[in-house]
Amino acid sequence: MKLEPVGIFMSAILVSRVFNGEPMFSTEMRGLCDDGSKSSPPQAPVKPAFAINGRFYGQPVTGVQRYAREIVNEIDLQLSGQNVEGQLVIPPAVKAVPNLKSIKATRATGSDGYLWEQVILPARAQVPLLNLCNTAPLMVRRQIVCMHDTNVFDAPDSYSLAFRTVYRVLLPSLARRAAVITSVSRFSAHQLARHIGIDPDSVMVMHNGHEHVFRWNAAASTLAGRLSGLRSFVLLLGSKAQHKNAAFILRQASALDALGIDLVVAGGTAEIFAHTKTVEASNIHHLGFVTDDDLAWLYAHALCLAFPSRSEGFGLPLVEAMALGCPIVSSDQSCMPEICGDATLLANPDDAPAWLAHFSALVSSKALQADLKARGLARAKLFSWRNSAQAYLKLLARL
Repeated sequence: MKLEPVGIFMSAILVSRVFNGEPMFSTEMRGLCDDGSKSSPPQAPVKPAFAINGRFYGQPVTGVQRYAREIVNEIDLQLSGQNVEGQLVIPPAVKAVPNLKSIKATRATGSDGYLWEQVILPARAQVPLLNLCNTAPLMVRRQIVCMHDTNVFDAPDSYSLAFRTVYRVLLPSLARRAAVITSVSRFSAHQLARHIGIDPDSVMVMHNGHEHVFRWNAAASTLAGRLSGLRSFVLLLGSKAQHKNAAFILRQASALDALGIDLVVAGGTAEIFAHTKTVEASNIHHLGFVTDDDLAWLYAHALCLAFPSRSEGFGLPLVEAMALGCPIVSSDQSCMPEICGDATLLANPDDAPAWLAHFSALVSSKALQADLKARGLARAKLFSWRNSAQAYLKLLARL
């Protein structure tokens, strides 16, 4: 593997020396009342015990960004009442500063994207630094980096050339330099070992959680009106990334129609993904972007979630569906057996007859639906944002 592009990042890192004489945090007006008079001397602020790379707050919310947001929210809750403060460093692109109590947001201006992460962030962030979305500054050693998957190696055609080039450079370099590497499943830990040459046992597994779905409100969704007259339906999350394998399910639309089943496709795409061809049929209903409340409605009313992906780091929709009582038919590849256990129906992502047999069994058996619902509800409880946030705080305290 060629790593010459590292030179681009290292050159950018040298520029960070310009910032060495600047204050660690954004300048704030202190000690003045609203009328301009002097207030009482403030108490000495609590020095942040750690910092969080907040670049993800300026990105579209996919599973990776959802993970980061939920972990940060839970860490903030767990710090409440303690004499400990965290620092969230965010780039200029973040429009809305997150409303946190024990984690204080600091906007570090200058540049954006990867350049901000490599140059500005390390100059402004307290260490240790927590990075929750795959990438991190190369110049920082006292940091935790969560690498969610190795899809740029396992399914390169799903991503743009620029995206996979950056990741193929950054991930191995970060693995050698960061104090701790985490991932979201044991499967992903082993894949990281395979592709970037680290000991799989050195990777700490910090699962996704399920609790966020209880903030969703299916009653607030407008989909009931939009989808009136719908038959029993299979829910498909419609990413166009090739490794998500959505076209495999779309090609079964006619066979599903013969079983009296509709197919509802929710979601869109992200710019990092290379597009794949879509399929049209009279029983396919494309919803495009949906809200979290819409997702809650879909999980509550679907015959099942179809999850035909070939490669995942965790597969957050699996746990969301289980937590909301939606049966699942899933691929038996990648991390899916690890996450699903015995709570879903599994099939090879290329075996159309096996998938159709599962769909047919579900639509004809209320008992099977109820059994999978009960198994899923129990299984989802094994995956907790609270537990993962506690584990991150323990790691940060050790660095």
